[in-house]
Amino acid sequence: MQTDNILLIGAFGQIGTELTEALQGIYGDAHVIASDIRRTAPEQAGKVHFEQLNVLDAKRLGELIDKHKITQIYHLAAVLSASGEQDPMFAWQLNMDGTINVLEAAREKGIKKVYFPSSIAVFGKDTPRHNTPQNTFMNPSTIYGISKLAGERWCEYYFNRYGLDVRSLRYPGIISYKTPPGGGTTDYAVDIYYKAAMRKNFECFLKEDTYLPMMYMPDAIKATLDLMHAEAGKVKIRNSYNVSAMSFSPKEVAVAIRKHQPNFKVSYKPDFRQQIADSWPTSFDDSVARADWGWKPTYDLEAMTADMLTNLAEMALEEVYDF
Repeated sequence: MQTDNILLIGAFGQIGTELTEALQGIYGDAHVIASDIRRTAPEQAGKVHFEQLNVLDAKRLGELIDKHKITQIYHLAAVLSASGEQDPMFAWQLNMDGTINVLEAAREKGIKKVYFPSSIAVFGKDTPRHNTPQNTFMNPSTIYGISKLAGERWCEYYFNRYGLDVRSLRYPGIISYKTPPGGGTTDYAVDIYYKAAMRKNFECFLKEDTYLPMMYMPDAIKATLDLMHAEAGKVKIRNSYNVSAMSFSPKEVAVAIRKHQPNFKVSYKPDFRQQIADSWPTSFDDSVARADWGWKPTYDLEAMTADMLTNLAEMALEEVYDF
């Protein structure tokens, strides 16, 4: 593994920020290239080998692959669900054309492995909502979900047609204390902890009994690396694997937080994101991932809540989160 050179695209997003650190710990700082359309933030300068990249710029992408002798690509750049509904044409362009650029560059340059993150958004209102199976009816209602489903099919196509080793996970909602919420429908479950840590009340944009599958960031990173480091013969799904850790509602998160902060208050004012959430699964069946490459989560709601609040209490949140 030490001879591999990794390119992360969208490295300053929620998952990319922590995945970059994890990959540096495995492969070494010199072998991990973090790229993003944004320039590196001052606090990140010196911590990562950074290259600015717009994934829609196929020429620049190819140049970076050649310059750094890249052997693996983690393609994380995307417009998320709620943000995508504000500008669907741009969301489609970035999510779809960016993915094609990565797959084509990987094929042309002989890249060993590509990682493509998918999402619960690929499912829709006609999908079985409880314990959603690996293979089922899929009719996404958001541009984010449509683009991710199309991306899954393209990944499988490139594997079958060209032998490109593309691997993918369908992430549930991801919760992290290191990055503030960034425009996803499940991001209430990040926002609520930030508000609790700042001793502020929280207004939730989903109904109190809206269940969605969720995962704590350490488990999301673990799942990603477990999949990417699995022997190729164990990776039997080449569109995308269901993975999950827990399923809960906003009300249950509030109850878990009150065990640490009894005075924490939550109100509910559902907006357009409620309709999005209502089209998604309430829980995942990830038994295929568990059987194929040994996936197993570590955190449940109680353990995650304790860890989130402990870590957020040590941060100067006003400096990283604009309320």
